[in-house]
Amino acid sequence: MSLFKEMLKSGESIFLDSVALDYDYHPKIMPYREVEQKSFAIAIKPLLMGHNGRNIFVYGPPGIGKTTACKHVLRELEEETDEILPLYINCWKENTTYKIFLKMCEDLGYKFILNKKTTELFALIKAKLNKTPVVFVFDEIDKLEDLDFLYTILEDIYRKTIIMITNYRDSYGEFDERIRSRLNPEFLNFRAYNESEIAGILKQRRDYAFVSNCWEEEALKEIVEKCSETQDVRIGLYLMKEAGNIAEEKSSRKITSFHVAEAIKKVDTFYIKPKEGLDDELKLILELVRQNTGKKIGDIYSSYAEHEGDLSYKSFKT
Repeated sequence: MSLFKEMLKSGESIFLDSVALDYDYHPKIMPYREVEQKSFAIAIKPLLMGHNGRNIFVYGPPGIGKTTACKHVLRELEEETDEILPLYINCWKENTTYKIFLKMCEDLGYKFILNKKTTELFALIKAKLNKTPVVFVFDEIDKLEDLDFLYTILEDIYRKTIIMITNYRDSYGEFDERIRSRLNPEFLNFRAYNESEIAGILKQRRDYAFVSNCWEEEALKEIVEKCSETQDVRIGLYLMKEAGNIAEEKSSRKITSFHVAEAIKKVDTFYIKPKEGLDDELKLILELVRQNTGKKIGDIYSSYAEHEGDLSYKSFKT
């Protein structure tokens, strides 16, 4: 009977809460980003005293906690006061001035707005936001088609902090001089996590997501090493979830190096951005990139153009 001790019973699971392995999950404590979170708080603090806030341009490699740290601060702000309104925009999805203003109006509770013009949308936004301080967060700002909305906000919204997040510091150089002179942001560089920090993050998520003692230490160590190679925590979270799923498929109460090895085989098919929620254009681009791994960006764009894609080469490249 000892052969069956390590096998899961029907309905039994090694997962406590698999949501804790989603990259968008926000743990109560976010380690190793205390300095960066303090910088966000310092930029917002003047709004609490009735003054205009500071602006921040945040940059650093993907998968190192830029968005998570920012959202962590926004959550604490909402718990602290209802006098400041946070507005978060993902510029990967809302990549034009019109789309951004439409999303803001939706978040502000306006209805029946689909047929309104861009100027009409902003008039609604201005009417509400000039009554309260606001923190704007524009994530993945390098994906934008235009920056007209930013100039309008800088000119016409009174008390605000603007936080811009990107993987690329150089993208700031593409901003119009009129915008740069008005923004005058502080630059906040998110450094990549080191191996020790990656281990700490993954162990924290392990404790949230799995039952106690189901991970072999060597198995988790292998995931930490793989994650450290890419310096992208999302890879580690993906591997932990996949290894757990594979262990359950094998009816195992322990996650071993074998399960991790099987999970690593799937990394090449892992999409950092979930395909659900992306429009058809972005799904096409992701698929072409996957099919043309190793080819130059120009060759991939040529394939994209053959599929009658609408983006310019500059927009496709970013």
